Amino acid sequence: MANSDKKKSREEHDDLLAEARRMFELCEEAESENRATALEDIKFARLGEQWPDDIAAQRKQEGRPCLTINKMPAFIRQVVNDARQNKPSIKVHPADSGADPETAEVLNGLIRNIEYTSSADVAYDTGVECAVSGGFGYWRVGLDYAFDDSFDQDICIQRIANPFSVYGDPNSTGADSADWDVAFVIERMDKDDFERKYKGKAKVDFGDAAWSSVGDAWVDQTTVTVAEYWTREEYEKILVQTEDGQVFEESQLVEDEDMAFGLEIGSIVLKTDDLGQPMRRVAKCHKVRQVIMSGVEVLEDREWPGKYIPIVPVYGDEFDVEGKRHLRSLIHNALDAARMHNYWRTTATELVALAPRVPYIGDENAFDADPNWSTANTKSHSYLKYAAGSNPPMRQPIDGGVAAGALQEALNASDDMKAIIGIHDASLGARSNETSGRAIMARQREGDVSTFHFIDNMARAIRHTGRIIIDLIPKVYNTARIVRVIGEDGSQEARKVNQEYPVGQDETGQAVMALHDLTAGKYDLTVTTGPSFTTKREEAATQMTELLRAFPQAAPVIGDLLAKNLDWPGADEIAKRLKALVPPNALGEEGQQIPPQVQKILEEGKEMLAKLQQENQQLKADKSEAYAKIEADKEIELAKLDSDEQIEAARIASQERIARMKALSQPAPQSPQRPA
Repeated sequence: MANSDKKKSREEHDDLLAEARRMFELCEEAESENRATALEDIKFARLGEQWPDDIAAQRKQEGRPCLTINKMPAFIRQVVNDARQNKPSIKVHPADSGADPETAEVLNGLIRNIEYTSSADVAYDTGVECAVSGGFGYWRVGLDYAFDDSFDQDICIQRIANPFSVYGDPNSTGADSADWDVAFVIERMDKDDFERKYKGKAKVDFGDAAWSSVGDAWVDQTTVTVAEYWTREEYEKILVQTEDGQVFEESQLVEDEDMAFGLEIGSIVLKTDDLGQPMRRVAKCHKVRQVIMSGVEVLEDREWPGKYIPIVPVYGDEFDVEGKRHLRSLIHNALDAARMHNYWRTTATELVALAPRVPYIGDENAFDADPNWSTANTKSHSYLKYAAGSNPPMRQPIDGGVAAGALQEALNASDDMKAIIGIHDASLGARSNETSGRAIMARQREGDVSTFHFIDNMARAIRHTGRIIIDLIPKVYNTARIVRVIGEDGSQEARKVNQEYPVGQDETGQAVMALHDLTAGKYDLTVTTGPSFTTKREEAATQMTELLRAFPQAAPVIGDLLAKNLDWPGADEIAKRLKALVPPNALGEEGQQIPPQVQKILEEGKEMLAKLQQENQQLKADKSEAYAKIEADKEIELAKLDSDEQIEAARIASQERIARMKALSQPAPQSPQRPA
């Protein structure tokens, strides 16, 4: 390289580094408040640092208790584990005439394989947990070689365990990172590790003037900051359309710009508008660049094949005030209530601990008559004597109820936490004042609704992840190769892509070829949230079993489907054997119709199942009302009683009535009967 070229390259790198340091300062300033709040919330909820440092130090110095009853993890787990149970899934759909429905299914299986091989569930769970605990979390999409001895690359989804290592675009307003033009992923490295990793690529003379000028954000006494600096720039390209409707980038067809104004480019004839001019338009596109840098030099520089910065944020509670974005955790507004709860529980403990432990008081000489008075507070004696002529010692209450007020305030603070977060006893699995199952489920749904925005934000993040993957697939999987696809039920299959392969023969004996071209056509996606395939299969098996109990005649028709949904060894083999016994017409194959008698059986089975379900719901409602009435009558009876013996007898009688009701409500075992 000539000296002038080297000088130009150094100048470009210097300009790039100066711009990167400037943007990093803007990102730090924009996120400073959200990061400080998130750090406080995470330490409060996860590390249990719930007392102010000065108060905790003062109490410790005075020898006073400083208790922490951390209820925050239970609320956080309620939302995070709900997200784990109902993880959103990506579904690809054809979006134009060049797309193929069968290729869309291959893309679905390929995306499931990408998620499986890269443990995407760990990345999703970590991101959501950070968002619920601190207000924001991240994961990223990356590229890696498929095998050690191959040039083929695979897409992977990687978790970001430390959400504070990512700085997003300060000008972003989107709910995901689709509009990010700048991003940083930083890592603080020990100076020795930095020298070892980038030996020969980096300046390791930390006494150099260049290092002293970049500030503490990039280097300190022991560590160096290494950053991934992501940028996205907009550029324009000219598109032309041919007479047969194909669209090309003009630069792909011509090398001489003057030829682009002609109506013919080689053998290609361009489509013209009403004025007879070639159909041309300007398209706005984006190119993404990744720069690995320290504060003083560029370590690596590469182009990213996609059009999005491949870092995906998942936000917690998000709102905008006067143009400034605020991100908050699930438990942020409940911190004061938690502090109050800790204070009142500590106060109650302190009051009980400091309460007097002297069981008797009396005249000075009253205790001289019996030496057992000295152990009256630690041992049980059959009797105690006091001196004649003195007043008998008076017994003192061990607990005068001094902590009752503090305990009540602690209960109030606990209720405040539930009301602020929106998760009540029923959602946490605790028993509350609801008596019917329907009321309990309604209260649980209220808790789910109050925190649903966290689950919805996770779905948005996964949707953008799918958007990034769909954009990358034509650029990464662009050669003829064999890829593994995973079905919705977990089945695995190797499929050929970007090449023709035979799938059978037609009526004339000619080979029927298939082609799944991942580089052609446009595809869109949707994200659905709900139970996993395993849960759906278990529910299907339960419903089919209930149908067969109510309508045994349907067993020859749906027995194979029931066995297919059962989860035990040999179920698939049993399903195959049962399917062989199903009449061909009952399968509803093409060109064949279900016989009227079979159709009648199925319709009768549906009606009977619906009737049984309705009767079952009514019985449950009646039982709940009956139990509620018994409980109400029990409380009325207890209020009229005085002695503990009467109250206990009334409780036992009430429990016996409920047990008899349950026994009578259980259906008697009987063998299935064929309906008339």
